[in-house]
Amino acid sequence: MRAELPPRAELIEHYRVADRGAPRTRVNFIASLDGAATIDGLSGGLNNADDKLVFDTLRLLTDVILIGAGTVRAEGYGGIRLSADDAAWRTQAGLAAQPPLAVVSGRLDLDPRHPLFTEAVTRPIVLTHAAAPSDRRAALAAVADVIVCGDEEVEPHRVVAALAERGLPQILCEGGPHLFGDLLAADCVDELCLSFSPVLVGGSAGRIAVGASAVTRAMELLHVLRAGDMLFLRYARS
Repeated sequence: MRAELPPRAELIEHYRVADRGAPRTRVNFIASLDGAATIDGLSGGLNNADDKLVFDTLRLLTDVILIGAGTVRAEGYGGIRLSADDAAWRTQAGLAAQPPLAVVSGRLDLDPRHPLFTEAVTRPIVLTHAAAPSDRRAALAAVADVIVCGDEEVEPHRVVAALAERGLPQILCEGGPHLFGDLLAADCVDELCLSFSPVLVGGSAGRIAVGASAVTRAMELLHVLRAGDMLFLRYARS
């Protein structure tokens, strides 16, 4: 008999955070059995409906969705809108109906006319640094809240602090690998939700975390869920 994910209400409990007031950065990724983060440059080739359910559940529980500018371009992010049922659940739980999207960008090479901004149901946030081009910062300020989180580079600790100050302590990072690597190097990763897709990819696909230097962070396994041949792992700081 095929293993299935638990019902949605139970799945929510598997991923619910006990203390929502304490800042927490949760990272969500999918990988192949041999460690590939993408197929032909996109993560979509690895997922399925079960992964989408976990993906949507993590969005349901977050205060803000954090992504890198490269992921916006590579994965085709547009305006994020949760389903009506999920928005209603969030409202009943005391959360904003729709979580905002926060984009990390040092160069600010984002077009204000991008669907990320024009189709947003909640005003997006752009996290950058003081040395970023002032003209681009002004252009993006018309369509998003632009926050400076560093002098010459975006500093992960300041990103987490800035979002918490805005009442958004529960952060869900959806990529990409360079942003994950930066968060990891700064010791800002509190949790990893990792989906294992039952495929072998080979080739030159990158890993889920990429950084200038290697770091080691011990993690504790909180649960393993299975749906068919897909595995869903949740790890937290040990």
